Amino acid sequence: MTDGPSLRQLLAAIGEPLVQLGAGSADLPVHGLAILDPDDDPGAYRGELVLIIGARGRDALRYLRAAARRGAAAVAVKSEEPDTAQLEAAAGDAGIGLLVVQPRARWDQLSALIRELLDSAALTAGLRDDRSDRDLFSLAQTVAALTGGIVSIEDATYRLLAYSRSDSEADEVDELRRLTILGWKGPERYLELLREWGVYQRLRSGEEVVDLEERPELGIRRRLAVGIRAGSQHLGAIWVQQGGQPFTEQAGSALVGAARMAALSMLTQRGLPGTRSRDELVTGLLDGRVSADLVAGQLGLDPAAPSVVLAFAARTIEPDLPEHELHLAELARVVSVHVTAHRRNALVGSIGGRVYAVLPTATAPVPLAERIVEVLKGRTALTVQAGIGGAAPSLREVVASRAEADRVLDAVGRTPDRPVGTIGDLRAEVLLGETLSLLEAKPELHDPAVASLVEHDATHGTELVGSLLAYLDALGDVRAAAARLHVHPNTLRHRVRRAATVGGLDLEDPAHRLVCHLNLLLATRT
Repeated sequence: MTDGPSLRQLLAAIGEPLVQLGAGSADLPVHGLAILDPDDDPGAYRGELVLIIGARGRDALRYLRAAARRGAAAVAVKSEEPDTAQLEAAAGDAGIGLLVVQPRARWDQLSALIRELLDSAALTAGLRDDRSDRDLFSLAQTVAALTGGIVSIEDATYRLLAYSRSDSEADEVDELRRLTILGWKGPERYLELLREWGVYQRLRSGEEVVDLEERPELGIRRRLAVGIRAGSQHLGAIWVQQGGQPFTEQAGSALVGAARMAALSMLTQRGLPGTRSRDELVTGLLDGRVSADLVAGQLGLDPAAPSVVLAFAARTIEPDLPEHELHLAELARVVSVHVTAHRRNALVGSIGGRVYAVLPTATAPVPLAERIVEVLKGRTALTVQAGIGGAAPSLREVVASRAEADRVLDAVGRTPDRPVGTIGDLRAEVLLGETLSLLEAKPELHDPAVASLVEHDATHGTELVGSLLAYLDALGDVRAAAARLHVHPNTLRHRVRRAATVGGLDLEDPAHRLVCHLNLLLATRT
């Protein structure tokens, strides 16, 4: 049995003086929660915390002993002095822990909070190991870069799961951050303050980004925080401490997206249904290996919902370089944070050297893609471009939208200054690129006349290929083509006549001219 949260962690989350430790070790682990009502027969309570309701003070002694005999780790009883001393003595004799609950506390609220903490602890158990360790630490680094702050990720019992690292932050961390890192959990005196200020209540209630003002007298710098949630389940929080610079403009939205990603990471690592193979499901959807119905069923999506695919690639990433995987992973994390903040049900996956996002068509993809590209340009050495496919009528047609996004991204890649392209504004370039690719795959259709021009240029150092291509691009306008090449019009006329002679070209015939033009474009394609 995996250790659950300790009584100390439960007390820290619930907060004193509502509940206090009366007996037993604060480090005693709790594996579950049970309710013992005097009207019910006692059950088996192996390793559980038993709430004794319906009996207070000394009246609860017999039920305390019954719970101990049936394996309870600890009991919680409402009591006041002098009855508390008898309960403490009985718990010590029975060898179990005792939580003394204030009479004004409501059992329904207390039990709901404890169940939430136990469920969260079960989900996050072992998250400081292996892959989950790397995932959350990598996410913390990405959030630090996107927010301009110093990041920590914790579970619902304030156990530190991951944090960002920076050589420059040594003089910027405050006392709360320092003590949290040293103890791998939030220090109790600070936790109590955060509870008094209502911070934890706000973090548990939704996706609100909480802005905590600086408290110099307490050693606390300004912070932003957001709760990590899976449905109604509170899993923890992401904290960002302000360092030497102000937070970035997108800090709030980055935190929301990061919290959603953290929830997915926590759920995935615990192997819950539908989450273990999320990456495989998304990439399988994009390349057609996995049916949309299966993906929708396991990820809770509507297979009939219209979608659009965004494709991202960094022109500076070379697949054979050692840093390729690091750059690609960073690109994927930044894309994930932004699209997940924008749409909770966004899907992100990587295939080859590209990162893809699948979004509902209601999303405005161009501004989102432009923002992501701009963020990456500002904080990395990566030159990132994006291609946006056409709308897919449903999740089942996502493969077609992805193929279109790839074609657009290919076209964008031939225009280094263009950050983002859509099929609508690059349709001609996309169709031309597809045509040239088809022609390239059929060597038997290549024009030997163009091949002879290429060979002539290589042998004699002439520029017949480029000159003829410029002439055809300008629709036979010699002056316009000559200006583009920075040569005299008569020089260009001579080169065109020479090219026609060397290649045996009939430039008066429209079909021959079109074939020649396509083959010249293929010959000069980079």
